[in-house]
Amino acid sequence: MHTKYGPPEVVRIAEMEKPTIGDNEVLVKVHATTVNRTDCACRAAKPFFMRFFTGLSRPRATVLGNEFAGVVEAVGSGVTAYAVGDKVFGYNEGPFGAHAEYMSIPENGSLANMPANVTYEQAAPSTEGAHYALAHIKAARIRDGQDVLVYGATGAIGSAAVQLLKSLGANVTAVCDTKNVELVRHLGAERVIDYTTEDFTKDEQTYDVVLDAVGKSSFSRCKPLLKPGGIYISSELGPHAQNPLLALITPLHGGKKVMFPIPKHDQKMVGYFKELIESGQFKPVIDRTYPLDQIVEAYRYVETGQKIGNVVVSVEPPY
Repeated sequence: MHTKYGPPEVVRIAEMEKPTIGDNEVLVKVHATTVNRTDCACRAAKPFFMRFFTGLSRPRATVLGNEFAGVVEAVGSGVTAYAVGDKVFGYNEGPFGAHAEYMSIPENGSLANMPANVTYEQAAPSTEGAHYALAHIKAARIRDGQDVLVYGATGAIGSAAVQLLKSLGANVTAVCDTKNVELVRHLGAERVIDYTTEDFTKDEQTYDVVLDAVGKSSFSRCKPLLKPGGIYISSELGPHAQNPLLALITPLHGGKKVMFPIPKHDQKMVGYFKELIESGQFKPVIDRTYPLDQIVEAYRYVETGQKIGNVVVSVEPPY
C-alpha cells in the first residue's frame, strides 16, 4: 500500500482488513498480479493531472494493482456467473486492489474464468498492456492484409500488439533492439528493424498504420512512413502533449491523420484475451517475477524502462 505520492519507496507492506463484498461482487484470493506503467503513474501522480483522478493531495486508492489472477474466495448473494473455487483473471483499474492477498470486484466487471492452459503467473499479465494495444487496433480498424509498423515491440503494449495484429492477419514490421530481434519474430513479426543500427523513420516501406507503443516518436517523424490516408497512433501524449490535439485536427484535413483512442475495458475484452490465449494466438511476455515482499524492487525495475513485456508479482506461491 501507499498513503502518499512519490518514488517506489513510498510503497510498503502492511496488514489490512479483508475486503467486504456486496450482493453482486466477488472476493478474489489473488495469486498473481503485475507492476505496470499504470501502477507507476498512479503511485507517483505523474504527470500531475493524474491527481484529478487519483486524489489531489493523497491517493484515494491506497492499494494499487490492476491485473490479477486468482481464485474466487466468496460471492455475494446475487452472483450467478461465478462460484467459490473458480479460477479467474481480469483487470480492475480505478478501484485497483490487486497488490493484496484479497480484492473485490463486481460480477459484471472486467473478469473472466481463467484460460485452462496457463498458470496464475501467466494469466495475470494478459490484460493491461494488451487492452491498450487492442484499443489502438480497434480504433484504426486494422484488418487482414494491412501493413502495420509497431515501434517498441518488446514492451507490454508492443509485444501484445504484435501478437494481436498477427491474429488478425496484418503484416507486421516490428522495431526493437538487437537482443530482442528473435523474440519479436517469434511473436509474429514478418520484418524486424533494429533501431540500434537503423533509423526506422527512414524505412522505404510505407504503412497503413504506425503504432508507437512506447511514445518516443512523433507524428511529424513518422508521417513519411504512412500511406495516403494512413494512421499514426501513440500510447503517449507526445511532445508538448500534442497527440490529443492532433487527433482532433488532422482528420479535418483528410489524408494522413493521428488517432488517440481512450481504452475501455469490460468482460468482453477479457473474454477475447481468454480465447486468444487458449487458441495459442496470444501469450503475454514475462520479463521477471517478484514475490510480493519485493514489490518495491519490482517498481524500481519497471521504472528503468528496460523491461521486456511484463513484470509479474507472485502474491501466492505458484501451483
